Amino acid sequence: MEQFIIEGGRPLAGTITPAGNKNAAQALLAATLLIDEEVVLKNMPDIGDVARIIELLRDLGVRAQKTGDHEWTLCAGSVHKTSLRADLCSQVRGSFMFGGPLLARHGRVDIPRPGGDRIGRRRVDTHLLALAGLGADIQVNHVYRMVAEQGLKGADIFLDERSVTGTENAVMASVLAEGTTILNNVASEPHVQELCQFLNRCGAQISGIGTNKLTVEGVQALSGGTHTLGPDYMEVGSFIGLAGATNSYLRIKDAAPENMRKSLMVFRRLGLEVEVDGQDLVVPDFQKLEIMPDVGDAIPRIDNDPWPGFPPDLMSIAIVLATQARGTVLFFEKMFEQRMYWLDRLIEMGAKIIICDPHRAVVVGPSKLYGDRLASPDIRAGMAMIIAALCAEGESVISNIEQIDRGYEAIDERLRSLGAKIKRISIKN
Repeated sequence: MEQFIIEGGRPLAGTITPAGNKNAAQALLAATLLIDEEVVLKNMPDIGDVARIIELLRDLGVRAQKTGDHEWTLCAGSVHKTSLRADLCSQVRGSFMFGGPLLARHGRVDIPRPGGDRIGRRRVDTHLLALAGLGADIQVNHVYRMVAEQGLKGADIFLDERSVTGTENAVMASVLAEGTTILNNVASEPHVQELCQFLNRCGAQISGIGTNKLTVEGVQALSGGTHTLGPDYMEVGSFIGLAGATNSYLRIKDAAPENMRKSLMVFRRLGLEVEVDGQDLVVPDFQKLEIMPDVGDAIPRIDNDPWPGFPPDLMSIAIVLATQARGTVLFFEKMFEQRMYWLDRLIEMGAKIIICDPHRAVVVGPSKLYGDRLASPDIRAGMAMIIAALCAEGESVISNIEQIDRGYEAIDERLRSLGAKIKRISIKN
């Protein structure tokens, strides 16, 4: 077991480059199951979730080799089984995205219950309803057993929610299905678009990319290809929040500002100005953070929404930033009923927060934070704890950092390059 020891209370400075998009990486790895030929994926983040997905692929018979810095070459031409290992599935939620491609290529799949962040119920109904609509017979017990003996057939499907992974699963199942599939009410996040664009380069016929309606013309087979992942906009948002909370200057290289428009609006409401310089984002240091009220001096509300709304994964980061800004703001987490639970630790650090219910919290700032002993409950709250520790007075100890490593590559090393006093230590269980 490992911990982070963090000495806070000092500004940082420097340049940092975001890793490849974590969520795109998982979907693209699952998509290699659709293709007999070699696929080369570049700018792959070196994180725990990617490692678990690659282990699952290898166990199925996929040849996966690291062929360069952040580059993987994979070939699924010799898949010899369609049952996923329970011990690996329990560690990563992305395992459920194997359903669509394995059904499309092999007509069956057994998926044990997936793991991932513990942030409340994370339903898979959208996946199952979409795959059933394409002709899969599904039985749910201790595993999700899906069978399509006669192959998948195109259909007109309306997703019951704009689930990102549900959309990706439905798209991957549809590209090899017979006939035309129309997917309505789909998610359109950048990583969904990235998956669709990659599949089209490999021979799929997907139209409507970037909208909430996709039309997929089924094809007989896909060919191999090469794809370079775009930047992870959750990392970009995390680094913006880090700079603001610690009064630091930070240049975020190759940040794809076009993906950050709503997030930049939210950060601006919290008093943080971010400059766009080509494809870089620049956060000036020592800004006067002051929460912008609504018209009539009303208390503003920040909530999350499907793309292009404010991403749920940046809610924890924004809350930490708000503790350092003057004013009052209400945060409304719409999606997950346990994502606010970690705020009691932030309160113990000195934050002035009222937890109204599992979905809402009022933050009154600024608050002086003090170092404390913390444990990361999930990827994003873990990163938020790091930010809180870096702007707090004194030393903080963060345990369960395996959760953070699942989504942020070598975060301690990268933060040290900016001047952060953070070290990783191993302790006995």
